[in-house]
Formats: sequence, C-alpha cells, structure tokens
Amino acid sequence: MATKVYIVYYSTYGHVEKLAREIEKGAASVEGVEAKLWQVPETLPEEVLAKLGAPPKSDVPIITPNELPEADGFLFGFPTRFGSMAAQFKAFFDATGGLWRTQALAGKAAGFFYSTSSQGGGQETTPLTSITQLVHHGLIFVPIGYTFGGGMFELEKVKGGSPYGAGTYAGDGSRQPSELELAQAFHQGKYFAGIAKKLKGSQ
Repeated sequence: MATKVYIVYYSTYGHVEKLAREIEKGAASVEGVEAKLWQVPETLPEEVLAKLGAPPKSDVPIITPNELPEADGFLFGFPTRFGSMAAQFKAFFDATGGLWRTQALAGKAAGFFYSTSSQGGGQETTPLTSITQLVHHGLIFVPIGYTFGGGMFELEKVKGGSPYGAGTYAGDGSRQPSELELAQAFHQGKYFAGIAKKLKGSQ
C-alpha cells in the first residue's frame, strides 16, 4: 500500500503555494509514495483580501481536519506573522481538537515550510514556534537538517529556508521563490517522503 503524504498549506500571495508544488513533485518522485496538495480554509473576508491585493485562490482542494488521518505524513506550509504561523493555519490546527482527543495522528511524520518578508523575519522562529502543534498531536517532527548540502551554505544570494525546512523571502510580495529555494523545496519533499515511507514500513 502506498505511503500518503499530504502537503497542507495556506498562501496569501502565492509564495507558499509555489514551494508546496515543488515539495509535491519531490515527494511524488519517491517510489511508492502518493503526494497530494491541500489548502486550509481562508478566514479573511473577500473584501479584506481584495484590499490586501491578494490574488484569487487556486483550485487546490480545501482540507478539513477529518481528512488528516488518511495520510501517513504531513508537510505543513504557511507564511509567518510576527515570527509564528499565520492565523489561518492556526485556526485550522485549533479545529483538530477531536483528532487530538483520540490521538489519531500520533506516530506520523510531519514537517514545515514557510515564507517570510525579510531576513530575520522568522525563517527559524516560525517553524520553531509551530512545533508545539505537532507535540500535542504526538506527531514526529522531521527537519531537513543540512541534507540539502551546499545549498544550505549559500551566502552570495538571498535564500530562505533553514535546517527546520524549506523557505522563501517574499519581500513586499513582488519577490518570487528563487531556483535555489525551489530546489530546496523539492529536496524537502523527496527527503521527507523517504522518511515517512520508512516510518510506515516499520509499523
């Protein structure tokens, strides 16, 4: 039976979604792994999103908490808000109380990817402060460490991401994920899928 990896994200301007699509490709490149993209529900009214200049949402399906137990592993992605996950994603986690009560997700692998506006804007604090969500569910945090190799030490170009997971810098919204950031996202998907597959096989 295939190992199912769900890439669940929230994206305001599309930066996190671009990382998510590369992560999906990376996870799907592992034999015996099925990767699927999901969005969490939007909590802002359309008129507020319009004032923010946010583009329309893509056709990626909206997930509900009840669908999470179907997967063997999760990569959760979101933009930062003052060094922690965006409220939309926190609202989604807040709705998983029933799964927490039964520990339906315990023992499954999980990781993070993210977007910040600037250097020092949360590339490490965002995933670090999000680990509490995994802990209460009994999920097993899988960071990428330095498995991306030389790309982790790039100093000549601006590059998001950290040992916690893939990341990008959005700036004022006009900057798009670089080739190196997208490559790191692909790597995270592939690396994580391999871990999730091994973990499922050991159970």
